[in-house]
Amino acid sequence: MDTALRDAYIRLHERYFPGTELPIAFEVGGPAEGVTRASTPKNWKCFVCDLSKVRRGASLAFDEDSIGCRGGKFYLGYEGERFPDFRYFLSYGKPGVVEGERYKQTPEIVDELDRGAVRIPTKGKRIVFKRWDNLAAADNPDAVVFFARPEVLSGLFTLANFDRADPNGVVSPFGAGCSSIFYYPWLEQQKEDPRAVFGMFDPSARPCVPADVLTMAFPMKKFERVIGFMEQSFLTTDTWEKVMKKIARSNALHSP
Repeated sequence: MDTALRDAYIRLHERYFPGTELPIAFEVGGPAEGVTRASTPKNWKCFVCDLSKVRRGASLAFDEDSIGCRGGKFYLGYEGERFPDFRYFLSYGKPGVVEGERYKQTPEIVDELDRGAVRIPTKGKRIVFKRWDNLAAADNPDAVVFFARPEVLSGLFTLANFDRADPNGVVSPFGAGCSSIFYYPWLEQQKEDPRAVFGMFDPSARPCVPADVLTMAFPMKKFERVIGFMEQSFLTTDTWEKVMKKIARSNALHSP
């Protein structure tokens, strides 16, 4: 990637989102130099929990054996089909077979939802996650993911809609937590005019993030445009200065 772009965003982030954490980025098949392979979990483990290490500065490479959740394997592309009785797992369960999460009212709704699922070609490839400031010239990220509180999210949401006439520059599709971080942002990156993805509403993934944090993921081709127009946007106005004061208060409230 263009390291000048990386450094430019770091400066802009500190100017307009001061004291908040930088986003992380992922790349399918990214370079392995300086990257640690994510460990193989012994039991069930939500992939989102491992990303807390990336948020703190670790660079991790995931593969099929690194993912300890069947939903994670599906949404990261390592399994092309749902596991048996998934339709009951996501709905009201099947006595003696599988307990239901009750995220969908009926198995038939699950079937309809899953008919539109796209299979991502990651089989046999690693997926590398790095914090933005750790990206190097050899990296070519597919998307950038923010873990943020409401004031920062309001800025990101507005930036995502800044250069378009329609009001849908951000989407929030139903899915597992990893779908909003990886699956849907990757799909959007394949489009000519990609949208940002708002997420981390999955109750099963919520234990892996702070109580007041959600995610906003930008396909890389969209994020590059965002960096280019940030200093032309509302971020330069008195309105955002007021929001930044709230960001500062939030930082103080949540500091260790």
